[in-house]
Amino acid sequence: MRNAGASIDPPTDPLAAVPMPTSTRGDRASKATGRQAGPPGTPKNGASEGGRKLPPGVSPDIFGRPETPPSRNAPSLPPATPPVQPWVLEGKPERRPIPAVPPETAGPLAEEAGGGGESAPPSRRRGRRVLTVTLAVALILFLGYLVPAILMSGKVLPGTTVSGVDIGGLTVTEAAERLRARLDERARKPIVVQAMGIRQQVYPEDAGLSLDVVGTIEQAPSGFPNPIQVVRALIGEIEIQPEIDVQTSKLTAAVQRLAQRIDRPVREGEIRFKGLTPQVVTPRDGRRVEVGAAVAAIRDAYFTTTEPVTLPVTVVKPTVGVKKFTEARIVARRAVSAPFTLVAGFRRAELSRQVLAANLTFVPAPDGEIVPRFNAKGALAAVEKQLVDPAEAPVDPTYDIVNGEPKIVPGRPGRGVDAEKLADAITKAIREGGSRTIEVTLTTVKPRLSENELRSLGIREKISEFTTSHPCCQPRVTNIHRIADILDGYIVKPGEVFSLNGIVGPRDRARGFVEAPQIVAGRLVNDVGGGISQFVTTMYNAVFFGGLKDVKHTPHEFYISRYPAGRESTVSYPEPDFKWQNDSPYGVLVKAYYTDTSITVQFWSTKRYDKVEARATKPHSFTDFPVETDSGPDCIPMAGRKGFTIEVTRVFYRNGTEVKRDPPIRTVYRPETRLTCVDESSGSAGAEDSADSSDSEVSSRPSRR
Repeated sequence: MRNAGASIDPPTDPLAAVPMPTSTRGDRASKATGRQAGPPGTPKNGASEGGRKLPPGVSPDIFGRPETPPSRNAPSLPPATPPVQPWVLEGKPERRPIPAVPPETAGPLAEEAGGGGESAPPSRRRGRRVLTVTLAVALILFLGYLVPAILMSGKVLPGTTVSGVDIGGLTVTEAAERLRARLDERARKPIVVQAMGIRQQVYPEDAGLSLDVVGTIEQAPSGFPNPIQVVRALIGEIEIQPEIDVQTSKLTAAVQRLAQRIDRPVREGEIRFKGLTPQVVTPRDGRRVEVGAAVAAIRDAYFTTTEPVTLPVTVVKPTVGVKKFTEARIVARRAVSAPFTLVAGFRRAELSRQVLAANLTFVPAPDGEIVPRFNAKGALAAVEKQLVDPAEAPVDPTYDIVNGEPKIVPGRPGRGVDAEKLADAITKAIREGGSRTIEVTLTTVKPRLSENELRSLGIREKISEFTTSHPCCQPRVTNIHRIADILDGYIVKPGEVFSLNGIVGPRDRARGFVEAPQIVAGRLVNDVGGGISQFVTTMYNAVFFGGLKDVKHTPHEFYISRYPAGRESTVSYPEPDFKWQNDSPYGVLVKAYYTDTSITVQFWSTKRYDKVEARATKPHSFTDFPVETDSGPDCIPMAGRKGFTIEVTRVFYRNGTEVKRDPPIRTVYRPETRLTCVDESSGSAGAEDSADSSDSEVSSRPSRR
């Protein structure tokens, strides 16, 4: 066996047992010089293998071991593993493998690179560099977020504004104080609204609108900020919308008050009579503020804009156009062409053409037709006593004043004409024609109110009183006393509108009225009922100082010295009427007292005001009167008086303090003609009989307000 005698102990150096190859170059050198080379691997004269000289201390291994075939006697080593060849992909250039470095030559380099004897791949080295850079950047970013976040924590983030007010960097309390200081004036600024050419102002405190400072601050980030919030605070601006506190009920009420000036009810067409002549009341569009949408518009505009807010308005169309009313006027003219005769047993009464016209109108029906509507109750005021025994008529409960205290006078039910059936019968006769004699139905009629209702009306004290004077014993005084008797004890319910013509009806001889002078077309003429305007003027002043609502009053054409200028009213039948409304929550008792030279009207109720005062301007804008003569048999002389203008304002007081005042009422009086009556047969003038215009029941122009 070869090498059997050799020692089996491994040499100290595993490669020492392998004979080192002799450099060919070295052999050639030896042969050339005649020197014999030393043992393999032994340098001669400082030369390395292969005959190279090396600097002192440099190992020949730096060049690697020579690739010489192993010695025949050296043990064979396994062949080196060939490097893995990558698959060659189509379309891509072939990547040549990096030659493997023999382990024996890689050692120093690997150790130098810190690879523990093996060289790290370049991709791993790149990955380590990326990881290092990423960690460094992440640390920088984290510190860049953490430091400002700590500084911002607990305060409103920098750059935060509310309606232009910077609250950044402040505590919540400081931010709230700044908002109140900077935005309070703006929060109280009135909002301008407009609609249909009308501009009005809405004050936020009256409309339940205010800035919710706490709610606004709650929207601003003020805790420990997240990274996005930090970035926004450092490079941008955080705009917070103000939070608004809205009391919807108050805002709705404010819009409804605004709507009172803007809304206009639709005016349905109608045919009314002026005297016996039917006249068409032209239909007119109405308009209505859409309250819900208006509330939303004002709420959205508050604190966001200074521009006027346009309120949404809906146009309301009338049911029937004017053309149909023009056609129906022919029917209306025929309706008052003759009186109606009412029959109740053996009793008869006539509805005159004038009474019929005063209580008849033509109005649109739901189907678009024009139909007659008859106010039977108003018409019966003049004739019912002719159809029913007064002893059987119903009596309303009322109050009498005893020792300055109101005492109840009981009422009772009675017999009366069925007003609804009468209205149906007359409207049917007008539509279809036929007989104008109507058999009325009598029925049990209850009083207007019961005694229990009367007690609940709060009639306990006198709230106003007014007296006017007149000469004794004239025919007009009879008329004043007659109307006073009719209205004495009348109760006006809360909210009810008092209409003198509706309650009294036409003044006629059957009810005790007589002829007396009144003004017609600028002249004094005698007519039944003349003089009752003095009662109306007296009642108007009781309304004025009682603090009740004036609905309709018509001043005389000429000023009459016995009346307060600017505080008087005329009346005639059917127009002009005198109307006022009991706008208090209590009932109003009308009491009338008279003497031969005066008439007094008192109102009893519950006082709402300590005092109501009249403030009048001095008469101004005087106009001269004309002078005329008349020789007619019905001439009534007139003294003549200048015309003028005056304004009167009503002022209300409560607890000694003014609480409100009405708009001024302007009255323009025309000059009264100086009229001299001439007797043509004698040639004498009746100037000495000229009279003051004692009364008027017709005014050619209403008061100007």
